[in-house]
Amino acid sequence: MNDVALVAGAGLVAGAMNAIAGGGSFVTLPALVAAGVPSINANATSTVALVPSALASAYAYRRDFRGFDGVSMKTMAFISVVGGACGALLLMFTSQRIFDAIIPFLLLFGTITFAFGRQAGEILRTRVHITPHMLLVFQFFLGVYGGYFGGAVGIMMLATWSLLTTAHIGSMQASRNLLNAAMNATASILFIVGALVFWRQALTMLIGAVIGGYFAAHYARRLDPAKARIAISCLNAVMTALMFWRAYG
Repeated sequence: MNDVALVAGAGLVAGAMNAIAGGGSFVTLPALVAAGVPSINANATSTVALVPSALASAYAYRRDFRGFDGVSMKTMAFISVVGGACGALLLMFTSQRIFDAIIPFLLLFGTITFAFGRQAGEILRTRVHITPHMLLVFQFFLGVYGGYFGGAVGIMMLATWSLLTTAHIGSMQASRNLLNAAMNATASILFIVGALVFWRQALTMLIGAVIGGYFAAHYARRLDPAKARIAISCLNAVMTALMFWRAYG
């Protein structure tokens, strides 16, 4: 019962985080590991549990999708699906020992990106010029990362698009939801086929995430986005530190 409460609570918090600013996997993955799920299975289970809320967000933004500087949204979605599939397959062929060793560093990378990725993208945009079609190359690797691990991939997409395109932040948010859902849904199918998902934990977490996301969506507009991002970044940092302590302490 303690494990059920932990997993459900993590789903509740993660759903709320994703509705406000993103980063829910920073809570769900450590919670599943703490509940005794092996880290690779925890990563797959977390992805599957959070996909319905990602698909719901993408559907809510369905009228706002736009392409990027001559690159159509269909092409971006296709590249994201291919990248997500490659990332998922890469995870499936990663040994448990290796993934246990690198997961704290993936969390650290995601934590830093979540906290500073958008600002870094804005700074780089004033100094670097890259042709728009390089966006597809970057999007493929973002898809690989999203399928393999996915922590803060939404923020990475926003930072990358800020650097490579002139798209408005409003259209970026809609595109982020669609492409994030595309890569994660693709990865989830492969994780299910590969029997990596712990279904009891996944369903418990899914219910918590739906509830958390639903209520947070109603109150998100009242929150200061900057303060919400700071609070979530602090929580991400704590979870990352705990995973380092578990792996190397």
